[in-house]
Amino acid sequence: MGYGVNQKRIWATTTSYTSHASVEVAGNKNRTKAMLDAAGVPVPNGTTVYSEDELREAIEELGFPIVTKPLNGNHGRGATIGIKSWVEAVEGFKAAREHSRAVIVEQLVQGHDFRLLVVNGKLIAAARRTPAAVTGDGQHTIQQLIDKVNEDPRRGVGHEKVLTSIKADQHTQDLLLTQSLTLDSVLPAGQELYLKTTANISTGGTATDVTDLVHPYNVLMAERVAGIVGLDICGIDLLTSDIAIPLNETRGAVIEVNAAPGFRMHISPTQGLARNVAAPVVDMLFPAGSKSRIPIFAVTGTNGKTTTTLLLAHIVAAKGYKVGHTTTNGIYIQGVQLQSGDCTGGQSAEFVLKDPTVNFAVLETARGGMLRSGLGFHTCDVAIVTNVAADHLGMRDIYTVEDMAAVKGVLPRTVRKNGWAVLNADDDLVYAMREKLDCRVALFSMNEHSPRIREHAEHGGLAAVYEEGYISIYKNSYKLRIDRAAEFPVTFGGRATFNIENAMAAALACYCYGFEKDEIKQALRTFVPSGVKTPGRMNVYKFPQFEVIVDYAHNAHGMEKFAQFLEATEATHKVGVISGLGDRRDEDTLAFARIVGRVFDEVVLRQDRDLRGKTAEELRELMTEGLRLDAPDIIITYIENEMEAMDHVLHTARPGSLIAMFTEDIKSTLQKLDEFEAQIATNHG
Repeated sequence: MGYGVNQKRIWATTTSYTSHASVEVAGNKNRTKAMLDAAGVPVPNGTTVYSEDELREAIEELGFPIVTKPLNGNHGRGATIGIKSWVEAVEGFKAAREHSRAVIVEQLVQGHDFRLLVVNGKLIAAARRTPAAVTGDGQHTIQQLIDKVNEDPRRGVGHEKVLTSIKADQHTQDLLLTQSLTLDSVLPAGQELYLKTTANISTGGTATDVTDLVHPYNVLMAERVAGIVGLDICGIDLLTSDIAIPLNETRGAVIEVNAAPGFRMHISPTQGLARNVAAPVVDMLFPAGSKSRIPIFAVTGTNGKTTTTLLLAHIVAAKGYKVGHTTTNGIYIQGVQLQSGDCTGGQSAEFVLKDPTVNFAVLETARGGMLRSGLGFHTCDVAIVTNVAADHLGMRDIYTVEDMAAVKGVLPRTVRKNGWAVLNADDDLVYAMREKLDCRVALFSMNEHSPRIREHAEHGGLAAVYEEGYISIYKNSYKLRIDRAAEFPVTFGGRATFNIENAMAAALACYCYGFEKDEIKQALRTFVPSGVKTPGRMNVYKFPQFEVIVDYAHNAHGMEKFAQFLEATEATHKVGVISGLGDRRDEDTLAFARIVGRVFDEVVLRQDRDLRGKTAEELRELMTEGLRLDAPDIIITYIENEMEAMDHVLHTARPGSLIAMFTEDIKSTLQKLDEFEAQIATNHG
């Protein structure tokens, strides 16, 4: 329950606060009885025996009737009550020995069986438990009466329902035998017959709520018992003729103390008022004013999600938080990658939120993950939507960009009421998302003269713009300049306008959350993209004769942004290593290839290992057609294997050229470039 460092764990009714030592005490009935007896709590007289000889000595001292039960046991297993003869005593001894080497022998305390529940030192509920029983009608056999009782829809197997079905086991048949009855016997009308000697719900018993009847003496006694044993959630079993009378006056006794007590009899009693006994447990785990959640930043959009997520995680970590973040590259806890691969779905989010060391989560949230497994969280503090463009259309019932926007728009709608949705005002579909939100909205734009930004700011809204080379925040019609965008390494001196946009979204999100302007500025200045920090996102390798850039642009919108960067970059010859994707519509692949053909002098066409639904030949033809739409004379070399394509361009690169590798296998690509770099260094050495 709860997230990250603020989570608390509960297993059945054992919690993060349950003491192992106290569970051990409760499990040892002798030790429990000795501690309670020393504290003045009424307990039955008795002893522990290990043999039939010792059993005989105990009976001589205690007299009949007696009870036998295993030293370590629960749910009434191995217990025999109301023993009145030596033969019964031996049978009871053997039944207990099946569960424990040591057997407790006690005087029988007369009275009804009551369960008192204490949570966090306070009595919460009390129930009178009645053993499994049937009432005769003069017509049906005992087995038929049992079957009739089990038809009650409230009864089921084990703990699946509020009551447990009655099972006529060997214990039941032995009990019948003592009364000269069998399962085929017919009881007289009105005669009640107990089928078990214990009143546990798990053996078919029933419960009647008596919380409001418990005498103050018994309330105090129960709360003292829980404290003596040391249990945060404690079930106390006692026998007494009347729970409304002090236990010491009825000659009753506490017969057992239980760790991890069942809640069924209190939540759904057979008779009486149902008690919400779970609420006090939650109140104990999370007292008023304590936190159960950790802050969550969530990022979605068609392009820029991963870089924005990495920027956010860096800014937040620089502030001193222990960050867990997810991206298409993996799951990271405090900067250490614990899982690799596309981790942008609900299960990855849960991985971070369950980590007990994390106190801030930054989660990349992609379309596929949302459709497959949801978000993995109910609400977030800040949601960022970078953009919505044509990508993955025709998959999972998403056929239009508007359909895609409907999916992406789920994320900002999960922002808590006082949280922030950070939206791209330059994107019509993203800007329109603000109309369905119940949280605060902040906008960002690459156009300082955007009428949307102006209107938003005039109404007191928070916004960020790129103006005169600066990333600035509008607040109350004033501009707060974060820094010159060119100062941020991720913008490559301001040439990578798409990363200016990503940095602006991250800066605005952190400012909305309450980070100081200078903290954001310093963090953005120290975020240096690299194969380690931002794998596959604008990784630059400067070799003596040429330059290589590794990127992930894989749709028309992303390639358009990369093209702007490429046009602002000087090079004698520009080479692109590219592939088509089989899970895109033909028109999307053609549009993507068309942009590639326009910005490169030469293209090496390769194939991904996973062709995603199309053949290699189909993809080759589509890409070739798209590349030549605006550049009929472009040089196209077809090398199917990605690593072979890399080898080709690295060994045929012209001086002063720029090679852009749009890779599927980021890890292998970066490894090959590192090896190539090391080889050059060795040769020049």
